[in-house]
This record gives sequence, C-alpha cells and structure tokens, in this order.
Amino acid sequence: MLVDSFSRGLYSTDASIYQIEPAAVVVPKTTADVFRTLEIANESGMSVTPRGAGTSQSGQAIGAGLVVDTSKYLTGIGELDRDAQTILVQPGVVLDRLNRELEPHGLFFPVDVATSSRATLGGMAANNSAGSRSIRYGMMVDNVRQVSGSLADGTPVSFGMEVPTGGVESDLASTLAQLRRREDAELERRIPKVMRRVAGYNLDRISPDGAEMVRLLVGSEGTLMFFTELELQLVPLPSKKALGVCAFPDLKSALGAVPSIVELEPSAVELVDGTLLDLAREIPSMRAAVREFVHGNPRALLLVEFSGPSGDRVSTDLQRLDELMGDLGHPQALTRAEAEDFQQRIWAVRKTAMSVVMSMKGDRKPVSFIEDCTVPLEHLAEYGARLEEVFRRHGTSGIWYAHASVGCLHVRPILNLKQDQDLRAMRTIAEEAHELIRSFGGSHSGEHGDGLVRSEFLEPMLGSRLVAAFGEIKAAFDPSGTLNPGKIVDPPRMDDR
Repeated sequence: MLVDSFSRGLYSTDASIYQIEPAAVVVPKTTADVFRTLEIANESGMSVTPRGAGTSQSGQAIGAGLVVDTSKYLTGIGELDRDAQTILVQPGVVLDRLNRELEPHGLFFPVDVATSSRATLGGMAANNSAGSRSIRYGMMVDNVRQVSGSLADGTPVSFGMEVPTGGVESDLASTLAQLRRREDAELERRIPKVMRRVAGYNLDRISPDGAEMVRLLVGSEGTLMFFTELELQLVPLPSKKALGVCAFPDLKSALGAVPSIVELEPSAVELVDGTLLDLAREIPSMRAAVREFVHGNPRALLLVEFSGPSGDRVSTDLQRLDELMGDLGHPQALTRAEAEDFQQRIWAVRKTAMSVVMSMKGDRKPVSFIEDCTVPLEHLAEYGARLEEVFRRHGTSGIWYAHASVGCLHVRPILNLKQDQDLRAMRTIAEEAHELIRSFGGSHSGEHGDGLVRSEFLEPMLGSRLVAAFGEIKAAFDPSGTLNPGKIVDPPRMDDR
C-alpha cells in the first residue's frame, strides 16, 4: 500500500515497517491492506478515517490519524446479476464509470449526484448521498442491498437486508434491534418527516427484529465499519426524457411553485437562482449554454424533468407543465428541451453549480455550512424568505440551487472568512438557520451528513435521548473509538479551531 504522510512520501507493500506519523494518508491496494491498516491503527492507538471522493460537504474525511483513501486502487466492479439487477463494487468506484459500464445493459445506478464524475460509491454510501432524481429513485439508503468490510478491530463483517444468523453480525443486530425497539416512540416523535434526512444514525430504518442492518450502516460516515464492498440495486434506464426550464422573477415565486409542479410527477425539479446564472454568464465556456435556455433576466429557474416509456408521454407532461405555469401567473415562461443534446447542455450547467458559485471574485465567497437543509414542501417558500431575512440581518445574501423537488436546497451565505466578524456571523447564521429548520419540522442535513460541521447540532434537533442512543450504537460497533472520531458522536463545535 502507499503511505503518503504530509511530511514525507513513502511507498511499501507493508506499512508496518514505517512509523506512521499522525495525519498520514494510506492508499490501500487490496482489501487485505485495509484490514492490515486497521490492525496497525489498533496496535498504535491511532484513529482511521475512511475517505472516498466527491461526496462530502461537512468534513467527514478529515481526521488526525490515518486517512485511508480508497479511490486509487479499490476500484473493482463485479459481475452483473441480470435477474436481480444488482452488482458488487469496491468503494473506490466512481459513479460515472459504473454507469458507463452498465449502459449497454440498459441499466444504471440511479443516485445521480452532481459530482458523479469523481464521486465514489463508498463515499456516497458513507454519506447517504442523493441527487437530482431522488424524488423518483430515493437515496443511497434505498439502493444499497449489502455492505461488507471490517470493524475497527479488523473483524470482517457483512450486513444486508436479512437478519444475520451467526457470528458478530448476529450479536450486533440483536443489540441494535433491542435499541430500536426501546427507542421506537422517541424515533417516531423526533425524526423529521421528510424523505431527505441523513442526520445521525438511521436507527429508525432497521427492523425491530434486526433485519435491514445495511440501512443503518449507510450514512454512518465511516464511524462504524470500513466498507470494502457494496451490493447496489440497479434500475432500467428510462426510454425517454424531456426537460422544461421554468423562469421566475424571484426566488419566492419559484419555491412557491414547487408543490404544484411535484404533483405532475416529474423525475426531477432542480432550482438555479439568479446569482448563479449571473456568475455562469461570466464564464466563457458556459456563456453560450446559458443564453440557449435562459431568456431575459429571470432571478430563479426550476429545471423540471419528466421521464417515461415514450416521447409522446413526456411531451404531454411538458404541455401540462406549460399550462400549470400559466395558471400560476407565469405564462410563456417555459423553455422546452426535448432533444437529448439540448437537455445535456442544460444539465451540464446545473452539475457545475458548485464550481460556478466558487468563481465569485474577491475574498467574499459562498460558504458551505448550511448546505443542504431540508424542509417539507409546504414550507419551502416561507423557509426561503425567512432564511434570506437571516442573511440580511448579518449583512449578506446567499446563493441557492439544487433539489427543490424534495425540499432540499443547497444554500451558501456569502462571507469573508478572513474577517473575524464574518466568522462570528457564520456561527450565528448556522444557529439561526437550524432553529428555523426545526420550527418547520425539517432536517439540518438532507444529503451531505453531519461530519465536523453539523454533528454538534444533532442534540437540538433530535434530543438528548436519541443522541445518547447514537453513542450506544458507536460503542457497540467501535468501542475503542478508532473509526472517524468526532463525527456524529462526541463532536467538536463546528468552529472549534
């Protein structure tokens, strides 16, 4: 395996011949290297942080001990099970690569994150990622059938949808099932009633008898076990797609239209705000694409996709969308994209949104720390308006984009983190935004997890009893606290330097 310390670069097939310094990156070539790394960490009392790529916004892959990067060598793809429509992959497989290999078979893995060109499946499973089409296909927790790998002490384990029948898996499932039954009422009372919620451990998603343990491990952010193999559920590629670009004069009217648009059963509804469009127009490689589908000077767009078995069906869906826009007071505000290449150019702008927002000139930048809060759709417009009031009180504004269909919006306040006053504002904005989210019955994390940024806010949202239960889960899987400490359980403050 490759051991790349931040103070020196070393190469060996056996990392144990070196004294590995804190803050070292380990790049395992094989699954056996992962198990050996965990043994070394236990012998030396170091922590281990699993690392994928392209999936985290919350500091999940930052650790003081060994950071184990799976993206270079653990990239194997197993044989496709055509009957079950499943496939085995190693954690370092990049999503786009997998879907290219599946395309000739008429299948794809539907958790379509915007960073699909570099996002690894292991990282996506750890963070319980989602994507533009989660309204139709769900999240990682809905599409991973089994995880295999190692506990913190090097014990090999595998968890799937069935109740484990022997070994350490059975013992852990029994412990967790008892905890699930004990906390049933508290889970029902405290867990937000939104589909896009990945805060804490998914205790409510396992069965009271200990089945579906895989749903607990997905979203555990590398704190419970190290994934070395995933079994993924695949779905057929849709035959036809069509895209409608809906233009609005302001953010509030765009967000207010989302519940009505969702009733048309689209496969995606994505928000792009006016500031992002302004920035995109300044980038030479994107200017032509933006002019092609943005007419006039709208301050918000909704990209509404329909997919189905026939072109006639999706064309009819677009017509219904056009009529709805008229009913909502926005006639002639729809741009239709039925040609596949036109749709791809539009989606390319949306997929590069993160790069676009960071192209803002100067020291003030859109900062990711309330990145993917989620609220019920009926509160989406009010949430947007009230959060903008929060920004104004602190002398700033925000950039908005992403998954309007499920009430999960990427919003980044514009701050200069070189200035103490803006550092203080970041803390206050986070607290006020999370309080606002709780008042609407939402989740402070809709797809990017807790990590270093949001773990401290689990208790205000879920209560001390469930947070204590999360500590019991951590202790059952990782009593030594080796795996990714400080995430979900016993976290630091988000602004603790």
